[in-house]
Amino acid sequence: MVLLTFVSALPLASRYGSSSVCKIERRAPLPRAACARACRASVRMAASTAESLRLNPIKQMSGTISLPGSKSLSNRILLLSALAEGTTIIENLLESDDVRYMKAALDQLSIRHEQIGSLVHVTGCAGDIPAPSAELFLGNAGTAMRPLTAALCTPAKPGTFVLDGTPRMRERPIADLIDALKQLGADVECSNTGCPPVTIRNSSGLPGGEAYVSGKISSQYLSALLMAAPLAKKDVTIIIKDTLVSVPYVKMTINLMARYGVRVDVNQQYTQFTIASQQQYKSPGQVFVEGDASSASYFLAGAAITGGAVTVSGCGSDSIQGDVDFARVLEQMGAQVEWEKNSITVSRETGTELRGVDVDCGDIPDAAMSLATTALFAKGQTAIRNVYNWRVKETERMKAIVTELRKLGADVEEGYDYCVITPPGVIKPEVAIDTYDDHRMAMAFSLVACGGVPVIINDPGCTAKTFPTYFEELAKLT
Repeated sequence: MVLLTFVSALPLASRYGSSSVCKIERRAPLPRAACARACRASVRMAASTAESLRLNPIKQMSGTISLPGSKSLSNRILLLSALAEGTTIIENLLESDDVRYMKAALDQLSIRHEQIGSLVHVTGCAGDIPAPSAELFLGNAGTAMRPLTAALCTPAKPGTFVLDGTPRMRERPIADLIDALKQLGADVECSNTGCPPVTIRNSSGLPGGEAYVSGKISSQYLSALLMAAPLAKKDVTIIIKDTLVSVPYVKMTINLMARYGVRVDVNQQYTQFTIASQQQYKSPGQVFVEGDASSASYFLAGAAITGGAVTVSGCGSDSIQGDVDFARVLEQMGAQVEWEKNSITVSRETGTELRGVDVDCGDIPDAAMSLATTALFAKGQTAIRNVYNWRVKETERMKAIVTELRKLGADVEEGYDYCVITPPGVIKPEVAIDTYDDHRMAMAFSLVACGGVPVIINDPGCTAKTFPTYFEELAKLT
């Protein structure tokens, strides 16, 4: 028998002007099964309608979770399937706001796709995008904005495309990608701030050639160029002119392109990439979207913090996602990690304390947010380095993370591309965490509840960007 105490919504005015209240009464013990059903239903309703959620202290996080599909993989696979010859059947495609924006864009481009049961069927256009012109609204989905910007420079028929998004998207830089596309002969421009909206004017296709691009802000620029390159008239060579961050995401892109029949030649340093022209993407038939390794980080961190044992199913030692390496960081901190091809299990022995670490997180910037909150429970300082691109994500994540950690009582040193976190002696209770319309802020800071104090998460519905059922899944493991 357990008391239903996990989560309740605070009665605050909703973002749409009406009040939203969802309370869970803690009157009497309920049978465990009934408790779990009621808790999950309450969490689902609260997260989707409430302005804030109050998470009661989580004593232990244990169990197994099947991960939703990776956002990065889902939108890449949708685009490659759309550009391919033949029909692709996609399994475990993520259901989230970012993926819905990509699917809506495919609709406007007259590329057929349909949901049949749990599978998504995409009928490819064989590189010939049917719609000559379109105005696409892509929300705050960088994994749709950057790749579509490059892909829509390739049609050989006259037309104009305009790609726009939310106010935050209009603050996220894209000028480096635009500059590289211009070097390849595209007629494309963004706003004078270097951010969307983007306007593309096509006439006779993408000529191709050689382009130099910066890789120090986002690897998505390079991934976008790579995916569009086979559709160019001439061979394309892309040269990184500075430093390339998030290399595992580039490897993911190249791996997927190979599955669709396109070869990328790359040097050992990952600074030069050559793609032969007139290669044709071909459907692999059926493709499975791995579970999201970034989303796995919250549950694995929860196990390490509370001393439970959590298994995430859907990504493991065979994963092509770089964020699985977050489990290795937890191991450095003192957790135990067990690897299987398609799963990861994290636990911590009784009496073993987590210890602070100093880590270059350039390859795992999303999972590094979970490290920032895990650092609250470690002995000693934790340094998170090489994460400048936090500043150009869904929000200005560096400032957001530093601000919220300080509200909890931590001492945080903020640098250009790093932060150093000294945990507080006692975490302040009942702190209202602002999430800045950033899904990963909400999920990462939910881990504060593992510290024996309640925490309030403002705007929990922002997790719909990548993980709409996050708080429901969290309830299942606690």
